[in-house]
Amino acid sequence: MKKIKYFYNTNTLRYEKLVTPLRVKLLRVFGFIAATLVTAGLIIAIAYRYFPSGNEKRLRQENDDLKDNYNVLSEQIQQLNQKLGDIEKRDNDVYRVIFESTPIPDSARAKAIAVDEEVKLVQRMSEDQLGKSIAISISNISNRIAFQQKSFGDIGEMIKNKEKLLAAIPAIQPVSNKDLNRIASGFGYRSDPVYKVTKFHAGLDFTAPQGTPIYATADGRVEQAGFSDGGYGNHVVINHGFGYETLYGHMVRVKARAGQFVKRGEVIGWVGSTGKSTGPHCHYEVHKNGTPIDPVYFFYNDLSPEQYDRLLKIASTKNQSFD
Repeated sequence: MKKIKYFYNTNTLRYEKLVTPLRVKLLRVFGFIAATLVTAGLIIAIAYRYFPSGNEKRLRQENDDLKDNYNVLSEQIQQLNQKLGDIEKRDNDVYRVIFESTPIPDSARAKAIAVDEEVKLVQRMSEDQLGKSIAISISNISNRIAFQQKSFGDIGEMIKNKEKLLAAIPAIQPVSNKDLNRIASGFGYRSDPVYKVTKFHAGLDFTAPQGTPIYATADGRVEQAGFSDGGYGNHVVINHGFGYETLYGHMVRVKARAGQFVKRGEVIGWVGSTGKSTGPHCHYEVHKNGTPIDPVYFFYNDLSPEQYDRLLKIASTKNQSFD
């Protein structure tokens, strides 16, 4: 039986029955329900936190294993990136330097994806995101390896071309000069034998008896062979490729023919004194990309270091040219 409560009313000086308003009853009910829900939530949270279910324990363990595996893979990928970076550096700083090739800019290579605070990111990643991150890193490395393989293929072609380049660089004297006594005039400003003024002499003059063989100093194709009104008389011009070109002037007779391919050491004509010449000699020039350069730097194939040093001193002597 429900107890009836009374209270003393000071206004009426009487005990009156206590009646609880409906609004207060409703507030009490709502307060009780809210407190119950909050308490239940706290109990459930504590239970899940400290007393996980068997399935939750399994999922957590799988998640931890996945993160550990991802960290191991990330470390391996980092090591691969470092090794690949070393190969790319050698490619640019060593291999391509040897073959005088332009280094590949970093922008042309597939770049690694920078990952900041990787551990924190891993903790926020789902299994699908972890898989995608690993796939992107592996794809990136694969692209860089493919690019590097292509680069090494290009270097292989450079090696083949290097053999051609070495054969195309002038490397011997145009006439036999074992005693080093045939260079009469060097490269640079010399006194002109006809006009008696100082003029630029674009080559070397090798004195020799008329009829002395003149040799091609490198492999190449003959561009000009015959008489020239420009002062070289009977002359030969050989295009060696790679920007190299040589000229042989004042021949008594030309053997080579325009369009003919000649090898280093092959006779292309004989010493004479045709054209603007004051005596039998071979005027010899070396051009690189159209610019005359001192031929004395291209005799390394048939001279010892001591002979080469002596030849440099002879060629530097300021004297009168023969043409």
